[in-house]
Amino acid sequence: MGRNATSRTGEYRFGAVFGFIFLHLSALGVFLLPFSPRLVLWLAATYSLRMFAVTAGYHRYFSHRSYKMGRAAQFVMAFLAQSSAQKGVLWWAAQHRDHHRHSDNEDDVHSPVQQGFWWSHVGWVLSNKHDSYDPKRVADFGKYPELRWLDRYHWIPTTIFAAVVLAAGGWPAFVWGYVLSTVVLYHCTFSINSLAHLFGTRRFNTPDDSRNNWWLALITFGEGWHNNHHFVMASCRQGYRWWEIDITYAILKLLSITGIVRELRPFRIPRHLAQEAA
Repeated sequence: MGRNATSRTGEYRFGAVFGFIFLHLSALGVFLLPFSPRLVLWLAATYSLRMFAVTAGYHRYFSHRSYKMGRAAQFVMAFLAQSSAQKGVLWWAAQHRDHHRHSDNEDDVHSPVQQGFWWSHVGWVLSNKHDSYDPKRVADFGKYPELRWLDRYHWIPTTIFAAVVLAAGGWPAFVWGYVLSTVVLYHCTFSINSLAHLFGTRRFNTPDDSRNNWWLALITFGEGWHNNHHFVMASCRQGYRWWEIDITYAILKLLSITGIVRELRPFRIPRHLAQEAA
């Protein structure tokens, strides 16, 4: 591949593509290590912690402000979210807010309806087309210098996280608990951009192709109730029915008891649209 392999929708950065491929190849190292149930626990623990930080932090807090927390807790949440290696907190929130403004139309940054599965799943992240963002989109959080610092040096939290895993568990834990965990986390997160706009059911008549998908909801801690989310974007809860499992919301409810988070926005449907949700 050349330094700038041109695609239909932008140019891919050599460094990003190489790093992405190298991480995936490194994850194959799990087959070269002696298997141990302890390593599966490393995978599950590091995946769960960071998936929660992505869904509760990047998405429901920084992108949609669906609940409140103090400045210190806000920084910790941003740090944990960036340990997922999904770029900076302000970049993530700005891109996601743009996605909702233009969902599944020609200006959507990652619509599978407009630009196909590959682009919506990972192509847009690897391309340099969306490296930058409009700071005005996230001026509410951009006013905090510590968040601007994290966003600029977005590689620091994931590097520290990787180092902690290595120091605590050695190379086997590093391969399972950081490398493989990050790869799995990538594709489960990215599946909401791609698969959740292609497969599933539609309870609400939203202007996009967002869909509810129960198995995506399980692996992403509630994000798979995507049509619900696009209908009531500001809600902290995305599982509308009692049986729609939303692990992220359940954890946030527990944290609200301690006061770490507060004022969780409910799933409130306008009265004139209540029949649609029946």
